[in-house]
Amino acid sequence: MTGQATPQRESLGSILGGRKGAIDASLPPLAFVVGWLAAGSSIAWGSAAAIATAVVVGVVRLTRGDKARAVVVSLAAVIVAALIALHTGRAQDFFLIQVLSNVASALLWVTSVVVRWPLLGVVVGLLLGQKTRWRKDPDLLRAFSRASLVWSLQYVLRVVVYLPLWWAGELVALGVARTVMTWPLQALTIAASGWVLYRTLPREHPGLRVVPGSGRE
Repeated sequence: MTGQATPQRESLGSILGGRKGAIDASLPPLAFVVGWLAAGSSIAWGSAAAIATAVVVGVVRLTRGDKARAVVVSLAAVIVAALIALHTGRAQDFFLIQVLSNVASALLWVTSVVVRWPLLGVVVGLLLGQKTRWRKDPDLLRAFSRASLVWSLQYVLRVVVYLPLWWAGELVALGVARTVMTWPLQALTIAASGWVLYRTLPREHPGLRVVPGSGRE
């Protein structure tokens, strides 16, 4: 029908959010590098700086209403990373968990598309209270699948950058890469996947929310 208004669609960024969390996550690794440099390549001092920063970040997150479990998990990840570096005696191993987690994430996101359970759809469905009803809409399933591949590229890119730096022991470069490829890359991924998502959906599609009685339940 000509003249019919195109449905107003929500921004993927407004749904996912995550800017504060991504920035917070980049601070302890940066503190590790700064502490390591300031103390003359001391892994112990770098670890202490990272853990102290993680504790401060955790307190700030709790005061702004973040879940205690998420804060504890983030702090534990920093402590484990520090313990690994202290155990191996190699400063770059502080970033080993990051390298491995990005490898796992890349595989997980690609696999989710292959098995027709794209993770972006799962996440957005939960955030919107739609659960898995979006899977009954072929257009949404297709759109979330293509957009999830964009997210998998984010993790692949990190692995391509992190792995050679970790292998070569380039700690400062790792710290810089970890900072640059956290929030800035995530913001770019959200923007790109949002574009792919809405580019894939038909023009007349109502958007990401499954409307009861619309025939897209």
